[in-house]
Amino acid sequence: MIPTVFWLVPAGSALALFFAWYFFKEMMKADEGTDTMKKIALHVRTGAMAYLKQQYKVVTIVFVILTLIFAFLAYGLKIQNPWVPFAFITGGFFSGLSGFFGMKTATYASARAANAAQKSLNDGLKVAFRSGAVMGLVVVGLGLLDISIWFFALNYIIGALDNTTNAAIASDPSMKLIIITTTTLTFGMGASTQALFARVGGGIFTKAADVGADLVGKVEAGIPEDDPRNPATIADNVGDNVGDVAGMGADLYESYCGSILSTAALGASGFTLAGLTAAGFAYTSEQAATIQFNAVIAPMLIAAVGIVLSILGIFLVRTKEGASQKQLLAALSRGVNISSVFIAVFSFLILWYLELPNYVGIWASMLVGLVAGIGIGKSTEYYTSAAYKPTQSIASSSQTGPATVIINGIGTGMISTAIPVLIVGTAIIFAFLFASGFSFDSINMGLYGIAIAAVGMLSTLGITLATDAYGPIADNAGGNAEMSHLGPEVRKRTDALDSLGNTTAATGKGFAIGSAALTALALLAAYIEEIKVGLARIPEKAQAFADTVGKEIHNAGIVDIMHYYHIDLMNPRVLVGAFLGSMAAFLFCGLTMTAVGRAAQKMVEEVRRQFREIAGILEGKAEPDYARCVEISTKGAQREMLFPSLLAIIIPIVTGILFGVAGVMGLLLGSTATGFILAIFMANAGGAWDNAKKFIEEGNYGGKHSEAHKAAVTGDTVGDPFKDTSGPSLNILIKLMSMVSIVVVGVTLAYALM
Repeated sequence: MIPTVFWLVPAGSALALFFAWYFFKEMMKADEGTDTMKKIALHVRTGAMAYLKQQYKVVTIVFVILTLIFAFLAYGLKIQNPWVPFAFITGGFFSGLSGFFGMKTATYASARAANAAQKSLNDGLKVAFRSGAVMGLVVVGLGLLDISIWFFALNYIIGALDNTTNAAIASDPSMKLIIITTTTLTFGMGASTQALFARVGGGIFTKAADVGADLVGKVEAGIPEDDPRNPATIADNVGDNVGDVAGMGADLYESYCGSILSTAALGASGFTLAGLTAAGFAYTSEQAATIQFNAVIAPMLIAAVGIVLSILGIFLVRTKEGASQKQLLAALSRGVNISSVFIAVFSFLILWYLELPNYVGIWASMLVGLVAGIGIGKSTEYYTSAAYKPTQSIASSSQTGPATVIINGIGTGMISTAIPVLIVGTAIIFAFLFASGFSFDSINMGLYGIAIAAVGMLSTLGITLATDAYGPIADNAGGNAEMSHLGPEVRKRTDALDSLGNTTAATGKGFAIGSAALTALALLAAYIEEIKVGLARIPEKAQAFADTVGKEIHNAGIVDIMHYYHIDLMNPRVLVGAFLGSMAAFLFCGLTMTAVGRAAQKMVEEVRRQFREIAGILEGKAEPDYARCVEISTKGAQREMLFPSLLAIIIPIVTGILFGVAGVMGLLLGSTATGFILAIFMANAGGAWDNAKKFIEEGNYGGKHSEAHKAAVTGDTVGDPFKDTSGPSLNILIKLMSMVSIVVVGVTLAYALM
């Protein structure tokens, strides 16, 4: 019997989706502006939808093939959970739907934000931010909806297709929740796969267009950014939507679901009667069953309450006319900070109500994640905002040419990794200790604390993602204002909103990357739990384990499995796996960077061709062929996104077959550590380069068209694939590799060569 309190989870989902619909309708009531503004918005909207339609065709083919493979593993070889093919499809579907709704809203909002900016800075901010809130609320709403449906369904029908599952539950009733949570965890692979295609494909599209528009338009032709004479400017604006909106929506959907589901899986395994007894708690079997269920639904309830408080925070964001960058940042921070304070209070009440053992310590672990998220956000803001010294220093270096801009940007990006790494490292230790009662021996409780810290970091995702999705809407609003020849005062307001958007986007990426690091560690523990379930499906392997360890598989703990598979740093398979994981992060970045380079080269050639062959473009007497540039970016993105994305799926499978469980654990450790640091470096370096350029465009160091400006544009161009393609894709990569490892654990157990 599911307790009444669980229904707060689907209720929170419904509330999020209702307010997403409400904000969308409010935005649509706003005036879109002049006929020219409407025409430009239609160009962007048409291009974005055409790209997304083509991307979904490619992704659908990949999903069909993968689903057939999973079905064969489940029903043919019987080495995989029979629900995996269905969970995989729903995860991908809802992830794609999140990106679609967010992008649809953004393409309608940009012209309306530009038009609102004609009235005041606050009106422009309000339209752009609340349109971004649609994305935030759709992600959390659909995420909790998917989780609720699967949890409710599996609670009633688990084992219906699988006698092995029924037998496991009969011998140990606590296995039911373990099987349910490890099953729901697998829909995260569908979400991660879709997110990676969206991020990589959208990132290649947007940066190919952006680089082409900047290098030929700004540097060679000397025309302003978003000038309608630039053939790539529509493709650039389309790219902001397909990369920064649709891609980020799918990205954070899988981060959000992954953190909740990994915590639920660790709650199911760590709060069994055996687990509680090992941690020093004395409960009856009935009490332990209740506590286990409550530990599973705790992250879901925290997320549901976080939705309500995110909505409250969204209504608190406003600013005054003539606000500086720091004042605009403070306006957005007000909503996020107030939501965070309230979630801290209400999460304590939730954990107290659920009567979890050491609920105060678990609450402290969640607070650690919340504070860590804010800390990473502040660190990112410091290193990427033009209001602070690091970005201003990069802008200053533009006076001596593009080489010094690039050197300083890379150096700043490298330095910027220190604080987030120290924050996450501290958060991991304290989250573990608080939840475990300051004992490194209570591994299950400590790992639950790390997982719930990731939930705390993403508990206010409804508003933190709104601040992120706001960025490309403001960027497109500025583009629309420029192409529509609105007054300089309007462009000044949209530039202020755009610059703010660059910082909030970098902050959002910091949140995503930080939560990925915590979630990936939780997924490592969930992988061990999946090994227990996987071994139960292979009787001869389960018997070999019992003979060696002296325990039946369902009574084994994490330490037992670690010892059985020799998962320690002296095992060469673990070390080789760690090297492969580190290599995978760099290989993936290299492939996506060069993909952008190839696509951008074609875009540069096309823009030059149009300037050369279409008479009257630069004089404003002829209209460029915008559609051709959109087509080039679309084809380039579709062609280039497949190999790096499929590589993320193939590497864990091959590693598992060659080096077994120990090799996979090393792989996941290496990819998480290296991927996290590399992602922070790339996102912050790219954001700093972009805002250094904007700092010069405000009139510093000679302003627009100066030599310093040209040097800064070069730095910004280098930073584009850093911050919008390779960097943000890395946090999906490290979680997707974990998810793939969990889903195909049966293959690793059955066919490993070592």
